[in-house]
Amino acid sequence: MSEMLSVSELKRTYEVKKSAFSYGKEIVKAVDGVSFQVDKGKTLGVVGESGSGKSTLARCVMFLERPDSGKIIFQGNNLNEINDHDLRKLRREMQIIFQDPYSSLNPRMKIFETLSEPLLFHNIVQKQNVVEKVEEILEIVGLSSDYLNKYPHEMSGGQRQRVAIGRALTTNPALIVADEPVSSLDVSIQAQIINLFMDVKEKAGITMLFISHDLNVVRFLSDEIIVMYKGRVVEAGKGDEVFYNPLHPYTKMLIDSVKGKFAKRAGDDGHATGGCPYYPRCERRQSEVCLAAEPGLDAFSTNNHDVACFLVK
Repeated sequence: MSEMLSVSELKRTYEVKKSAFSYGKEIVKAVDGVSFQVDKGKTLGVVGESGSGKSTLARCVMFLERPDSGKIIFQGNNLNEINDHDLRKLRREMQIIFQDPYSSLNPRMKIFETLSEPLLFHNIVQKQNVVEKVEEILEIVGLSSDYLNKYPHEMSGGQRQRVAIGRALTTNPALIVADEPVSSLDVSIQAQIINLFMDVKEKAGITMLFISHDLNVVRFLSDEIIVMYKGRVVEAGKGDEVFYNPLHPYTKMLIDSVKGKFAKRAGDDGHATGGCPYYPRCERRQSEVCLAAEPGLDAFSTNNHDVACFLVK
């Protein structure tokens, strides 16, 4: 099985004000040494709370933002080293779906224009065949040709997200990065969009990076899952293994929140002074162990299940 995407020691930092009324600034490590691989036709789920670095990771993988350091290999191409011309050519093979379909679709363009533009720009179809191709794409995402002349504001959130997925499929990409694609939708609509992603994965064999704060959503789609906390991967493994046998206390907290069981926090969400970054919130923390050093993802490993925690037994 060939490797579609490889990310190694990716880092991205931002300089932000300490407060709205302060001149002082601090460095925020949005992505701090993240590494993973995704094989062709497989889906990697990326899970974490808001602020964990998921969306920054997505933008860096797509090279919408340039990482500070690290390596991104896509289809054998090192994105850090290729020129802008070659990167633009690769854009056809890499597509991203954003969280809010309303803001990602041009409100002045009808759905036909939205879907036909990339088809014509990349010379995927001849002009006389574009209507037929657009109708085919709408059918794939579960919409009829009645939507061709509609504007985004005339559609529901779920319908707009279907159009956004269709737009991503127009170029027949090898990789789709879906950044929280269902979080802004009603629960009933979420299930429909997840089913659509599963159909696309099965029929088109597209490689996906599926990002969400909800482990319950991610496990249906993902072959493997990585869990992020404060820019770092704290747990990684097969999808079912991570969901049904979580080992890191943070992963367990995420699953409890899905099930409606909100675990009591042992402390606030402050910064640990050295050692494990999750220490202030961990219920089973042990200062003599957890503050001695920062655990790497290889702190505990078994059956392709890796955890950044010294207390796992």
